[in-house]
Amino acid sequence: MVSAVFHLAPLDAEPAPASSSASPPARPAMKTGAASPDSALAAAAKSLPKTERPAWDGRAFALRVLPPVAGLLLLGLLWQIVSSLTQGSIPTPAATWAQAVEVFSDPFYRNGPNDQGVGWNVLASLQRVALGFGLAALVGIPAGFAIGRFTLLSRMFNPVISLLRPVSPLAWLPIGLLVFKGANPAAIWTIFICSIWPMVINTAVGVQRVPQDYLNVARVLNLSEWKVITKILFPAVLPYMLTGVRLAVGTAWLVIVAAEMLTGGVGIGFWVWDEWNNLNVKNIIIAIFVIGIVGLLLEMALVKLASAFTFEDVKS
Repeated sequence: MVSAVFHLAPLDAEPAPASSSASPPARPAMKTGAASPDSALAAAAKSLPKTERPAWDGRAFALRVLPPVAGLLLLGLLWQIVSSLTQGSIPTPAATWAQAVEVFSDPFYRNGPNDQGVGWNVLASLQRVALGFGLAALVGIPAGFAIGRFTLLSRMFNPVISLLRPVSPLAWLPIGLLVFKGANPAAIWTIFICSIWPMVINTAVGVQRVPQDYLNVARVLNLSEWKVITKILFPAVLPYMLTGVRLAVGTAWLVIVAAEMLTGGVGIGFWVWDEWNNLNVKNIIIAIFVIGIVGLLLEMALVKLASAFTFEDVKS
Protein backbone atom coordinates (compact mmCIF):
# COMPACT_ATOMS: atom_id res chain seq x y z
CA MET A 1 0.00 0.00 0.00
CA VAL A 2 1.54 3.24 -1.16
CA SER A 3 0.80 6.33 0.81
CA ALA A 4 1.61 9.88 -0.13
CA VAL A 5 1.88 12.90 2.05
CA PHE A 6 0.79 16.21 0.62
CA HIS A 7 1.90 19.49 2.15
CA LEU A 8 -0.45 22.26 1.34
CA ALA A 9 1.11 25.65 0.81
CA PRO A 10 -0.43 28.73 2.36
CA LEU A 11 -3.20 30.29 0.41
CA ASP A 12 -1.35 33.54 -0.24
CA ALA A 13 1.78 31.80 -1.62
CA GLU A 14 2.21 30.89 -5.25
CA PRO A 15 2.35 27.17 -5.96
CA ALA A 16 5.89 25.87 -6.52
CA PRO A 17 6.59 24.01 -9.76
CA ALA A 18 6.65 20.27 -9.43
CA SER A 19 10.00 18.48 -9.89
CA SER A 20 10.84 14.80 -10.20
CA SER A 21 13.76 14.99 -7.74
CA ALA A 22 14.66 17.10 -4.81
CA SER A 23 16.66 20.19 -5.68
CA PRO A 24 20.23 20.40 -4.31
CA PRO A 25 20.85 22.66 -1.38
CA ALA A 26 21.64 26.18 -2.32
CA ARG A 27 25.33 27.17 -2.13
CA PRO A 28 26.21 30.14 -0.03
CA ALA A 29 26.78 33.21 -2.08
CA MET A 30 30.46 34.12 -2.60
CA LYS A 31 31.57 37.41 -1.39
CA THR A 32 32.58 39.79 -4.08
CA GLY A 33 35.77 40.70 -2.19
CA ALA A 34 37.08 37.08 -1.79
CA ALA A 35 40.87 36.66 -2.20
CA SER A 36 42.28 34.83 -5.23
CA PRO A 37 44.43 31.69 -4.78
CA ASP A 38 47.61 33.61 -5.64
CA SER A 39 46.93 36.26 -3.06
CA ALA A 40 46.10 33.57 -0.50
CA LEU A 41 49.44 31.85 -1.15
CA ALA A 42 51.23 35.16 -0.86
CA ALA A 43 49.52 35.86 2.43
CA ALA A 44 50.45 32.40 3.71
CA ALA A 45 54.04 32.94 2.69
CA LYS A 46 54.15 36.24 4.53
CA SER A 47 52.82 34.57 7.65
CA LEU A 48 55.73 32.08 7.72
CA PRO A 49 58.65 33.03 9.97
CA LYS A 50 61.45 34.61 8.03
CA THR A 51 64.85 32.94 8.20
CA GLU A 52 67.43 35.57 8.87
CA ARG A 53 70.67 35.41 6.90
CA PRO A 54 73.57 34.65 9.22
CA ALA A 55 75.67 37.65 9.99
CA TRP A 56 79.07 37.91 8.34
CA ASP A 57 81.69 36.52 10.67
CA GLY A 58 84.79 38.59 10.09
CA ARG A 59 86.87 36.65 12.58
CA ALA A 60 86.21 33.29 10.93
CA PHE A 61 86.99 34.79 7.53
CA ALA A 62 90.25 36.23 8.82
CA LEU A 63 91.27 32.92 10.40
CA ARG A 64 90.64 31.18 7.09
CA VAL A 65 92.31 33.66 4.74
CA LEU A 66 95.08 35.35 6.70
CA PRO A 67 97.20 32.26 7.56
CA PRO A 68 97.71 31.20 3.90
CA VAL A 69 98.44 34.80 2.93
CA ALA A 70 100.90 35.12 5.80
CA GLY A 71 102.60 31.89 4.71
CA LEU A 72 103.01 33.17 1.14
CA LEU A 73 104.35 36.49 2.40
CA LEU A 74 106.82 34.66 4.62
CA LEU A 75 107.96 32.59 1.63
CA GLY A 76 108.46 35.78 -0.39
CA LEU A 77 110.43 37.37 2.46
CA LEU A 78 112.73 34.35 2.80
CA TRP A 79 113.16 34.31 -0.98
CA GLN A 80 114.18 37.97 -0.93
CA ILE A 81 116.66 37.36 1.89
CA VAL A 82 118.25 34.40 0.06
CA SER A 83 118.49 36.48 -3.11
CA SER A 84 120.29 39.23 -1.19
CA LEU A 85 122.68 36.78 0.49
CA THR A 86 123.60 35.12 -2.82
CA GLN A 87 124.29 38.53 -4.42
CA GLY A 88 121.77 38.02 -7.18
CA SER A 89 122.56 34.41 -8.10
CA ILE A 90 118.98 33.63 -7.05
CA PRO A 91 116.70 36.19 -8.73
CA THR A 92 114.40 38.29 -6.60
CA PRO A 93 110.63 37.69 -6.52
CA ALA A 94 110.05 40.89 -8.49
CA ALA A 95 112.46 39.89 -11.25
CA THR A 96 110.97 36.39 -11.40
CA TRP A 97 107.47 37.84 -11.63
CA ALA A 98 108.47 40.07 -14.54
CA GLN A 99 109.97 37.04 -16.31
CA ALA A 100 106.82 35.00 -15.62
CA VAL A 101 104.68 37.69 -17.25
CA GLU A 102 106.87 37.46 -20.34
CA VAL A 103 106.83 33.64 -20.37
CA PHE A 104 103.06 33.36 -20.03
CA SER A 105 102.36 36.08 -22.56
CA ASP A 106 102.87 33.41 -25.26
CA PRO A 107 102.91 29.95 -23.63
CA PHE A 108 102.17 28.01 -26.84
CA TYR A 109 104.81 29.19 -29.27
CA ARG A 110 106.82 26.78 -31.45
CA ASN A 111 110.30 27.64 -32.72
CA GLY A 112 111.45 24.07 -33.27
CA PRO A 113 111.24 20.61 -31.73
CA ASN A 114 113.28 21.62 -28.67
CA ASP A 115 112.12 25.24 -28.37
CA GLN A 116 108.47 25.33 -27.39
CA GLY A 117 106.40 27.31 -24.92
CA VAL A 118 105.76 26.23 -21.36
CA GLY A 119 102.17 25.34 -22.23
CA TRP A 120 103.23 22.66 -24.74
CA ASN A 121 105.73 21.26 -22.24
CA VAL A 122 103.09 20.95 -19.50
CA LEU A 123 100.64 19.29 -21.91
CA ALA A 124 103.27 16.79 -23.04
CA SER A 125 104.04 15.86 -19.43
CA LEU A 126 100.33 15.51 -18.61
CA GLN A 127 99.87 13.27 -21.64
CA ARG A 128 102.64 10.93 -20.46
CA VAL A 129 101.19 10.89 -16.95
CA ALA A 130 97.71 10.11 -18.28
CA LEU A 131 98.95 7.20 -20.41
CA GLY A 132 101.13 5.66 -17.71
CA PHE A 133 98.56 6.19 -14.98
CA GLY A 134 95.72 4.86 -17.13
CA LEU A 135 97.59 1.65 -17.88
CA ALA A 136 98.47 1.28 -14.20
CA ALA A 137 94.80 1.69 -13.24
CA LEU A 138 93.69 -0.92 -15.80
CA VAL A 139 96.14 -3.43 -14.35
CA GLY A 140 96.41 -2.41 -10.70
CA ILE A 141 92.76 -2.09 -9.66
CA PRO A 142 91.65 -5.56 -10.92
CA ALA A 143 94.86 -7.05 -9.51
CA GLY A 144 94.10 -5.48 -6.15
CA PHE A 145 90.58 -6.96 -6.18
CA ALA A 146 91.96 -10.41 -6.98
CA ILE A 147 94.74 -10.24 -4.36
CA GLY A 148 92.36 -9.05 -1.67
CA ARG A 149 89.62 -11.52 -2.58
CA PHE A 150 91.63 -14.75 -2.74
CA THR A 151 93.99 -15.75 0.04
CA LEU A 152 96.17 -17.85 -2.26
CA LEU A 153 96.90 -14.91 -4.56
CA SER A 154 97.55 -12.69 -1.55
CA ARG A 155 100.18 -15.05 -0.19
CA MET A 156 101.67 -15.46 -3.65
CA PHE A 157 102.07 -11.78 -4.56
CA ASN A 158 102.69 -10.12 -1.19
CA PRO A 159 106.44 -10.98 -1.23
CA VAL A 160 106.75 -9.73 -4.83
CA ILE A 161 105.04 -6.42 -4.03
CA SER A 162 107.09 -5.97 -0.85
CA LEU A 163 110.27 -6.55 -2.86
CA LEU A 164 109.54 -4.25 -5.83
CA ARG A 165 107.59 -1.42 -4.22
CA PRO A 166 110.56 0.27 -2.45
CA VAL A 167 112.61 0.43 -5.66
CA SER A 168 113.15 4.00 -6.87
CA PRO A 169 111.08 4.73 -9.99
CA LEU A 170 114.11 6.09 -11.83
CA ALA A 171 115.80 2.72 -11.41
CA TRP A 172 113.20 1.33 -13.83
CA LEU A 173 114.02 3.92 -16.51
CA PRO A 174 117.04 2.07 -17.98
CA ILE A 175 114.92 -1.09 -18.21
CA GLY A 176 112.36 0.88 -20.19
CA LEU A 177 114.99 2.31 -22.50
CA LEU A 178 116.40 -1.17 -23.08
CA VAL A 179 113.04 -2.80 -23.78
CA PHE A 180 111.17 -0.07 -25.68
CA LYS A 181 114.14 1.54 -27.51
CA GLY A 182 112.68 5.02 -27.07
CA ALA A 183 112.60 7.85 -24.55
CA ASN A 184 108.85 8.48 -24.62
CA PRO A 185 107.77 4.83 -24.04
CA ALA A 186 110.43 4.53 -21.35
CA ALA A 187 108.99 7.54 -19.50
CA ILE A 188 105.47 6.09 -19.74
CA TRP A 189 106.80 2.76 -18.46
CA THR A 190 108.36 4.54 -15.47
CA ILE A 191 105.04 6.23 -14.69
CA PHE A 192 103.27 2.89 -14.98
CA ILE A 193 105.58 1.02 -12.63
CA CYS A 194 105.52 3.73 -9.94
CA SER A 195 101.74 4.26 -10.12
CA ILE A 196 100.61 0.66 -9.94
CA TRP A 197 101.71 -0.11 -6.36
CA PRO A 198 99.47 2.38 -4.48
CA MET A 199 96.41 1.22 -6.40
CA VAL A 200 97.14 -2.49 -5.93
CA ILE A 201 97.85 -2.16 -2.20
CA ASN A 202 94.95 0.15 -1.31
CA THR A 203 92.43 -1.84 -3.35
CA ALA A 204 93.56 -5.14 -1.80
CA VAL A 205 93.39 -3.67 1.72
CA GLY A 206 89.89 -2.37 1.03
CA VAL A 207 88.71 -5.80 -0.14
CA GLN A 208 90.19 -7.49 2.92
CA ARG A 209 88.42 -5.04 5.23
CA VAL A 210 84.94 -5.74 3.88
CA PRO A 211 82.86 -7.12 6.82
CA GLN A 212 82.55 -10.88 6.72
CA ASP A 213 78.81 -10.59 7.38
CA TYR A 214 78.34 -9.09 3.90
CA LEU A 215 80.06 -12.08 2.31
CA ASN A 216 78.07 -14.51 4.47
CA VAL A 217 74.82 -12.97 3.24
CA ALA A 218 76.04 -13.27 -0.35
CA ARG A 219 76.85 -16.93 0.26
CA VAL A 220 73.39 -17.56 1.72
CA LEU A 221 71.75 -15.87 -1.26
CA ASN A 222 73.98 -17.92 -3.59
CA LEU A 223 75.21 -14.85 -5.46
CA SER A 224 77.66 -15.26 -8.29
CA GLU A 225 81.21 -13.97 -7.98
CA TRP A 226 80.43 -11.17 -10.43
CA LYS A 227 77.51 -9.98 -8.31
CA VAL A 228 79.62 -10.20 -5.17
CA ILE A 229 82.23 -7.95 -6.78
CA THR A 230 79.81 -5.43 -8.30
CA LYS A 231 77.15 -5.28 -5.55
CA ILE A 232 79.18 -5.81 -2.35
CA LEU A 233 82.90 -5.39 -2.84
CA PHE A 234 83.02 -2.44 -5.23
CA PRO A 235 80.88 -0.02 -3.14
CA ALA A 236 82.77 -0.95 0.02
CA VAL A 237 86.22 -0.75 -1.59
CA LEU A 238 85.63 2.50 -3.51
CA PRO A 239 87.00 4.84 -0.80
CA TYR A 240 90.21 2.80 -0.52
CA MET A 241 90.53 2.63 -4.28
CA LEU A 242 90.18 6.39 -4.69
CA THR A 243 92.83 6.92 -2.02
CA GLY A 244 95.17 4.73 -4.04
CA VAL A 245 94.36 6.72 -7.16
CA ARG A 246 95.22 9.99 -5.41
CA LEU A 247 98.55 8.62 -4.19
CA ALA A 248 99.35 7.20 -7.62
CA VAL A 249 98.67 10.46 -9.45
CA GLY A 250 100.83 12.42 -7.02
CA THR A 251 103.68 9.95 -7.41
CA ALA A 252 103.34 9.95 -11.20
CA TRP A 253 103.56 13.74 -11.40
CA LEU A 254 106.68 13.71 -9.21
CA VAL A 255 108.39 11.02 -11.27
CA ILE A 256 107.67 12.40 -14.74
CA VAL A 257 109.71 15.55 -14.05
CA ALA A 258 112.80 13.55 -13.13
CA ALA A 259 112.27 11.08 -15.96
CA GLU A 260 112.02 13.86 -18.57
CA MET A 261 115.25 15.39 -17.31
CA LEU A 262 117.01 12.15 -18.24
CA THR A 263 115.14 11.26 -21.44
CA GLY A 264 114.84 14.72 -23.02
CA GLY A 265 112.22 15.71 -25.55
CA VAL A 266 109.25 17.93 -24.85
CA GLY A 267 108.06 18.12 -21.24
CA ILE A 268 108.23 20.26 -18.15
CA GLY A 269 111.16 18.24 -16.78
CA PHE A 270 113.14 18.70 -19.99
CA TRP A 271 112.26 22.40 -19.94
CA VAL A 272 113.78 22.73 -16.45
CA TRP A 273 116.95 20.93 -17.53
CA ASP A 274 117.21 22.96 -20.74
CA GLU A 275 116.89 26.24 -18.82
CA TRP A 276 119.60 25.05 -16.43
CA ASN A 277 121.91 24.45 -19.40
CA ASN A 278 121.15 28.02 -20.48
CA LEU A 279 121.75 29.27 -16.88
CA ASN A 280 118.29 30.83 -16.88
CA VAL A 281 117.47 30.55 -13.18
CA LYS A 282 114.33 32.67 -13.49
CA ASN A 283 112.69 30.15 -15.77
CA ILE A 284 113.74 27.32 -13.47
CA ILE A 285 111.94 28.97 -10.55
CA ILE A 286 108.92 29.59 -12.80
CA ALA A 287 108.91 25.89 -13.73
CA ILE A 288 109.01 24.94 -10.04
CA PHE A 289 105.88 26.98 -9.39
CA VAL A 290 104.19 25.57 -12.51
CA ILE A 291 104.91 22.01 -11.37
CA GLY A 292 103.53 22.78 -7.92
CA ILE A 293 100.37 24.46 -9.23
CA VAL A 294 99.59 21.62 -11.65
CA GLY A 295 100.13 19.06 -8.89
CA LEU A 296 97.85 21.06 -6.59
CA LEU A 297 95.11 21.19 -9.23
CA LEU A 298 95.35 17.44 -9.79
CA GLU A 299 95.10 16.84 -6.05
CA MET A 300 92.09 19.15 -5.69
CA ALA A 301 90.31 17.47 -8.61
CA LEU A 302 90.82 14.02 -7.13
CA VAL A 303 89.74 15.16 -3.66
CA LYS A 304 86.57 16.57 -5.24
CA LEU A 305 85.97 13.25 -6.98
CA ALA A 306 86.65 11.26 -3.82
CA SER A 307 84.34 13.44 -1.70
CA ALA A 308 81.46 12.58 -4.03
CA PHE A 309 81.74 8.88 -3.18
CA THR A 310 83.15 8.79 0.36
CA PHE A 311 82.50 10.27 3.77
CA GLU A 312 83.66 13.38 5.56
CA ASP A 313 87.09 12.04 6.47
CA VAL A 314 88.19 12.25 2.84
CA LYS A 315 87.01 15.84 2.49
CA SER A 316 89.31 16.92 5.30
